[in-house]
Amino acid sequence: MEGRLLLKNCAVFRADGRVRHGMAVVVEGNTIRRMAPDAQVPVLPGDWEVACHGRLVAPGLVDCHTHLVNGQLLPPTGHFLMLPPRERLDRLRHVARLLTNEDVEALTRYAAARALRHGVTLAVEHLSCQDVAGGLAAQARAAEAVGLRLVTSHSTHGLDGAAQAQAWLDANADFTRAHRDHPLVRGALGFHASFTCDDALLRRIAELSRVLDAPTVFHLAESEDDLASTYSQHGKRVVPRLDALGLLGPRAIAGYARVLDSAEAELLEQSGAFVALAARGVRALERGADPMDAVLSRVHLLGLGTGGHGSLQDELLAALVGVLRISRSGRMPDVDGALAHLLVNGPAELCTRLFGLPSGSVEEGSIADLVVYDVVPTADPETGYSPYLLGQLAHSPVGWTIVNGRVCVREGQLLGLDYVALSRAATQALERVWTRARLGS
Repeated sequence: MEGRLLLKNCAVFRADGRVRHGMAVVVEGNTIRRMAPDAQVPVLPGDWEVACHGRLVAPGLVDCHTHLVNGQLLPPTGHFLMLPPRERLDRLRHVARLLTNEDVEALTRYAAARALRHGVTLAVEHLSCQDVAGGLAAQARAAEAVGLRLVTSHSTHGLDGAAQAQAWLDANADFTRAHRDHPLVRGALGFHASFTCDDALLRRIAELSRVLDAPTVFHLAESEDDLASTYSQHGKRVVPRLDALGLLGPRAIAGYARVLDSAEAELLEQSGAFVALAARGVRALERGADPMDAVLSRVHLLGLGTGGHGSLQDELLAALVGVLRISRSGRMPDVDGALAHLLVNGPAELCTRLFGLPSGSVEEGSIADLVVYDVVPTADPETGYSPYLLGQLAHSPVGWTIVNGRVCVREGQLLGLDYVALSRAATQALERVWTRARLGS
């Protein structure tokens, strides 16, 4: 975009619950260059002025673990959720094998557009498909076209044999090398979960991650089945096994973490791994205890992920239920602080790790991943404190979404693309896949 992007007369969000009214935010390139009282920032020739009319400007949201494509293949109906974990996995694998690159691109474009309309500016994707090179390339094209910041990986596993797993891993590594410095799209090395990978495969992934200095994306302690299978085959629980194989550390992005004890949560904290919680999935997808208590009380690097279903706003409300339960037992006094960390502060640290730029705040020098919400927040005139500020985000429509300094959503509408057309293309892709899988009527 030529010239500056200028957000005029906005209320600037802070994660501590305060807002500053009557502000202007100047974006040049992919960076916030200035934030000052509105009267001090005149509109210059060539500026793109956005009249915010007091609306809230906040950092873009980060979906810390998602399945943009595979989450659409078999929606979480009640019947599907009631199936045993292995049967759910078998069905997902069967349908994922039938994806073409055209299908992957259409489904990614639609899911990315939907995410942008919900205020998501970065998604950490975990793709399952047969043609890994073609599928990841299709996702990169889709993200660039729509404007979403994307980190994508393949959900490699050993269930189809060692040769297939190695071929998938090699293709994933090639994509990661090729996108090391891409401004919008980066690669990560992915694997499905502990119980679907043998030691040899996981050692290769750990070594590649070290050599390439690349992040890894995987399901950590995905379910009771993951835990039981890992222990029966390897004599260890999931977290100690992955730690022994060199897969826990600052490069790790671990999704779900549904079956953890306190010692394992402490090990995760010491390793520097990032944990992406899906608060709704704990209650909908798996039986067993809610792990949020152990994780929230010990692990610092945390954020929310959708797992490919619903929105981060849904996840925030589900997290509120869990955090309130923990707080009422006397183990977590700061409910609002915990939620702010899950939605804003932790994900900002992840984005900074992945792209090397300051993020997560509307401040000079930060990356210009921003959202303008259609709400004028109330605030105490003396302190600037706005009660239930995160809740206002969860319930407010998105007016504008800006990624890397580029406007992607303008007044609720996708810029340069027809959202309904993207939805139609995704529907046609699903119909093709379901027909191949003989799932249609």
